[in-house]
Amino acid sequence: MIIRRAENRDLNGINNLLRQVLMVHHEGRPDIFKSYGKKYTDEQLISIIADDSSPIFVADDDGEIVGYAFCILQQYIGNSILTDIKTLYIDDLCVNENYRGKHIGKILYEYVSSYAKEFGCYNLTLNVWSCNENAMKFYEKMGLSPQKTGLEQIL
Repeated sequence: MIIRRAENRDLNGINNLLRQVLMVHHEGRPDIFKSYGKKYTDEQLISIIADDSSPIFVADDDGEIVGYAFCILQQYIGNSILTDIKTLYIDDLCVNENYRGKHIGKILYEYVSSYAKEFGCYNLTLNVWSCNENAMKFYEKMGLSPQKTGLEQIL
């Protein structure tokens, strides 16, 4: 298995994983997430893949995409209240449900973390839904700690 930047030929594998993520979110919050649909069109994915400011990394197991990490490089230069640090935001990280427990998520996360360090990032950030306890436990094992908390009141 190798970790590499996503290519257009990976669309089917990425779309399969995006469906799995959607179902995890739908099962946890059916009031917010539909059980069907696509987060991105293929055209949007092709555009994201080509954009160096939003790298997608894939775990490629002999041609099968078994995991991915959607990332976004962020920096707010000259902001009136924020420092100019570079951040790598993980927008989405997924391992195929049939491959979980094989440390692919750890390998993928460590690769992304190394990429962020090489790129000069100060930190790595992400959001996780509180209903996704497995993801929360995984990220805690990876050494992440809460930076901020989002709260809601359903009316």
